[in-house]
Amino acid sequence: MRTPVIAIFDVGKTNKKLFLFNEQYQIVFERSARFTETIDEDGDPCENLESLRLSVFDSLHEVFRKPEFEVRAINFAAYGASLVYVDADGKPLAPLYNYLKPYPVNLQRKFYESYGGEEQLAYTTASPVLGSLNSGLQLYRIKYEKPALFERIHYALHLPQYLSFLISGGMYSDMTSIGCHTHLWDFSRNDYHEWVRQEGIIEKLAPLAPGDEVFPASFPGNGYGVGVGLHDSSAALIPYLVSFHEPFVLISTGTWCITLNPFNHTPLTKAELDADCLCYMHYKGAPVKASRLFAGYEHEQQVKRIAAHFGQPTSRYRNMAYNAGIVHKLRQQTEGPQSIGGKVSAFNQRNLSDYQSFEEAYHRLMMDLVDLQQQSTRLVIKGSQVGRIFVDGGFSKNAIYMNLLADAFPEMEVFAASMAQATAVGAALAIHHVWNKRTLPNDLIALRFYAHAHQQEGTNNEF
Repeated sequence: MRTPVIAIFDVGKTNKKLFLFNEQYQIVFERSARFTETIDEDGDPCENLESLRLSVFDSLHEVFRKPEFEVRAINFAAYGASLVYVDADGKPLAPLYNYLKPYPVNLQRKFYESYGGEEQLAYTTASPVLGSLNSGLQLYRIKYEKPALFERIHYALHLPQYLSFLISGGMYSDMTSIGCHTHLWDFSRNDYHEWVRQEGIIEKLAPLAPGDEVFPASFPGNGYGVGVGLHDSSAALIPYLVSFHEPFVLISTGTWCITLNPFNHTPLTKAELDADCLCYMHYKGAPVKASRLFAGYEHEQQVKRIAAHFGQPTSRYRNMAYNAGIVHKLRQQTEGPQSIGGKVSAFNQRNLSDYQSFEEAYHRLMMDLVDLQQQSTRLVIKGSQVGRIFVDGGFSKNAIYMNLLADAFPEMEVFAASMAQATAVGAALAIHHVWNKRTLPNDLIALRFYAHAHQQEGTNNEF
């Protein structure tokens, strides 16, 4: 008996993974690859598109040769702000330029001066000004710096949709990619921004397809459908949207700690944009208000500083228990530096000689990071009826972070959430109706509840 499965390609900047999920959303096969980056014509590093293309085909050939699996569908999740410029046959015409590539200052100035200024454009497109990370500006750049190339472009496909095209032969755009800090989408009008039409960019964008749409395959094999592909941050939210119906926010922690609130429908304000808030788009086409914090990166740098000071390995913090006594002691010491503009925590300026041990200094670091996280998360909770916070990723396994977060939000239920491969599972769930006849499992996400200090002491039974 062959096991019905869905194949999901989860393409990150570093790791490219293929998963097969059975109808219970358990991983029954996985393959991982890493490619050496290549360089574009300016010598800047960029994705090796040809290696990626061949890897997709090789992986599928391998899967189709396995007699124990019946592939019913394929879908893709990939990082955003990355465009593949193709001709009418789908052949790439240029490198996949890196979203970290420096953006020309004069061209950026010209763009914003032409279309109402940075503040106005950031407001209507629900995105901070981010240079090449605003992927619409990458296409604008080609128009003015490489007009001959611009003429030859049939479509500019975001990376998830290019991967989908490789298997389906269909060229489409998807809202989760178009709506994520691209400057292409006007959230106030729920349509492409006026500049996209005025600059002739609209002709270079493939027709929009819903995130749960499925197309027939042109790749060998039979009887399976191909999803349109999803932006990875939007895909990772889907398991939570499917599993929980009471309003919640998700703090997705890694190098960036991103708070996603699918239940906040108030427009972004200038203050929120200045504080690095933006809107993502979930796969059903509704905006998801989000705030970003570079907290995972700061944590990594400061742990190195603490470890060097106390002559301990950086891994020392990994299994450290939460010590309420240390937290109480440190809270009595109210003097000290404050966070820098809501972006960097106060710990950056602290003197490590003030702490008696690695444990004490590490608790202070986590208190400072959670203070910053509280500010960031409250920005997107404001204006919505949210009662729960889910935390996934690295910090969800950190007992000190989780206990401090529960204290920072005493009015909320705070949970550490764990699930294997949320992004890949989300891409599979988006097209569940096509390949899976079973009802959705109710145990996709494991939760661990963290009570705040008053609850632990039994002095507050309200929550």
